Amino acid sequence: MEQFRIEVAHHGMGQFYNIKSLGNSRYQIYLDEEIIGTIQLDERDHARCESQGCELDMPLLNSIRDAIHAYKKEN
Repeated sequence: MEQFRIEVAHHGMGQFYNIKSLGNSRYQIYLDEEIIGTIQLDERDHARCESQGCELDMPLLNSIRDAIHAYKKEN
């Protein structure tokens, strides 16, 4: 499974998250070594995603979604 690292602004500071691809546009989100949630991206509507077990607020979750999309475009 593919793993990568993204940086997202949170409360005015950069925070790094480790992302692990689970396939089918699903990704586990890690902070340090702890899983903090899973996100599933909608490939047809990039503004839409679903989350499971996330401890993140919607603005942060949306920023993580956008960072994953940006990473996937570059690679």
